[in-house]
Amino acid sequence: MKTIDELLDEGVAGKRVFVRADLNVPLEQGAGGATITDAGRIRAVLPTVTRLAEAGARVVVASHLGRPKGAPDPAFSLAPAAARLGELLGADVAFATDTVGDAAKAVVAALKDGQVAVIENLRFNAGETSKDDAERGAFADKLAELADLYVGDGFGAVHRKHASVFDLPARLPHAAGDLIATEVGVLKKLTEDVARPYVVVLGGAKVSDKLGVIDHLLEKADRILIGGGMAYTFLKAQGHEVGASLLQEDQIPAVQEYLKRADERGVEFVLPVDVLVAPSFPDLRTKAPANPTTVAVDAIPADAMGLDSGPRTNRLYASKLADAATVFWNGPMGVFEHPDYAEGTRAVAQALIDSDAFTVVGGGDSAAAVRILGFDENAFGHISTGGGASLEYLEGKTLPGLAALED
Repeated sequence: MKTIDELLDEGVAGKRVFVRADLNVPLEQGAGGATITDAGRIRAVLPTVTRLAEAGARVVVASHLGRPKGAPDPAFSLAPAAARLGELLGADVAFATDTVGDAAKAVVAALKDGQVAVIENLRFNAGETSKDDAERGAFADKLAELADLYVGDGFGAVHRKHASVFDLPARLPHAAGDLIATEVGVLKKLTEDVARPYVVVLGGAKVSDKLGVIDHLLEKADRILIGGGMAYTFLKAQGHEVGASLLQEDQIPAVQEYLKRADERGVEFVLPVDVLVAPSFPDLRTKAPANPTTVAVDAIPADAMGLDSGPRTNRLYASKLADAATVFWNGPMGVFEHPDYAEGTRAVAQALIDSDAFTVVGGGDSAAAVRILGFDENAFGHISTGGGASLEYLEGKTLPGLAALED
């Protein structure tokens, strides 16, 4: 895989460089327009954009945001992300109001050496995500007209076979940006010659989202800690009643099989011993007090739902992380967006910091939680920008966006 260092050595001055970034940031809609609530992914691409601009390239940054239906939708415009990128760069960033139309062509044509532009949300064009190779390729052909070189740096999208991720690199000389190089290097530390004990913490809502990675990690990890909404399917599989908690009944047989395999292989599976419950899901808009009750996992009321891990579980998990040499964490332990249900996630984050392990926060909600809860990002070994991409890499899957960057 060619690196950006090699690309810079060959010279990029005066050349149009298409940077496929991941600017898929969370937005909060308000009376004054959309506000970015977490700019972590924009900051992550800054090194690549800065290096290219300082070398005299004419940088064209592209990304998706959200899931528009293949047509323009103001709610998913990249305009706020383009403005924040300019603030972080300390330079003007031009914005094109379309992807491959007249606006994009004009904005790119007007770029001077060292300048940066952002084109509109790639998913406003149906060709970006099409499963039809010809339709996707046709869109990639139009994108290729905007550039001389391609740099892949949107790690959060490399598990997608999309036009800008998979098809476009085949049409232009290409290289991996700094972010992708860093992400791949970190993930190799989790899959090749791993320092042990290797502890994996998995949370989030649905166990079905994590089945593949659990299956693969049973061959790799020494200890797996389960939390979040997915924990209730595990608890049900062990015979506990989980009340109105999130439950995927159809996944219980698979979970029971994993618990059996873990026992046979000597992989320690750790589940909550107490949880915070309430009669209903909290109001995340007003953050009104929720007044949860702490109960043991064998005493969850029939009319209550589990929304966070309890204090005994938090202490247990901290003890299971204390001796780790390597930790991978993906998924919050509860509804961390509400202060009454943030303690489980906070406890895991603090335990990672307190350990002497090489710690990796696997993107998505885990990365957002670290920032929202006020932790110093530098206190962790690495905070990934791609939750889904990280999980699929750890499953051993071939990621289309990485494969496309190989020579």
